[in-house]
Amino acid sequence: MEDSATILRLQVLIELEDDVIQISVAPEEQVPDEELRLVLKVEYPAEYPDVIPNLSIVASEGEMSVEEEETLMKKIKASAEESIGMAQTFSVVTTLIEGIAEVVADRIKQKQAAKAKKEADEEEAERRRTQGTPVTPESFNAWRLKFNKERQAKKKAQDEEKMREMTNKEKEEFKKYASRLTGRQLFERNRDLATSDDTLAEEGAESVDISKYNREEAADEEEEERLHFSDSD
Repeated sequence: MEDSATILRLQVLIELEDDVIQISVAPEEQVPDEELRLVLKVEYPAEYPDVIPNLSIVASEGEMSVEEEETLMKKIKASAEESIGMAQTFSVVTTLIEGIAEVVADRIKQKQAAKAKKEADEEEAERRRTQGTPVTPESFNAWRLKFNKERQAKKKAQDEEKMREMTNKEKEEFKKYASRLTGRQLFERNRDLATSDDTLAEEGAESVDISKYNREEAADEEEEERLHFSDSD
């Protein structure tokens, strides 16, 4: 067992028996919110100091993970083995104090790293939100196909709603009007727009004011023209 002078130098003795001592161990300076104090239990076998004592640690203030406990136990056992044949307790306690300080420092580093990563992730998310998704020819074509499909479905539903209130004659005229070629299609087929427009009307057909049913047509064509030219650019 350790001599009394060594025990007094530790100044952390909390219990002393014939062959067992328990020592309260903590860093010289505790870090706020990271306080950690351990109780080191040392059991001296009859062969001591030619063999190392039985060592164990438990947290009396703060918490200690399994990994941290394993790391500290390896350190203090290695320290004891280096001092076989001599008094070992003081060396073990000194090593444990340094080990606790390292554990606390590692905790602080991990918290700082986690905080830095969180801030970086938030900055990246904000950058992506403000910049949006880069547009490629492939992504634009996919969007355009989806947009046209949705627009056509919407127009079909609107046309069906309009036709519910029409007479049979108006429905026939409306269907002819809806199936007509667009201005661009007419231009591509025949640059003589006036002549092409005349071919759309049947002689002797009853005049029907389709505009009151189709106020959205001009806007749809304008949007289609804009998408076409934007894509060609």
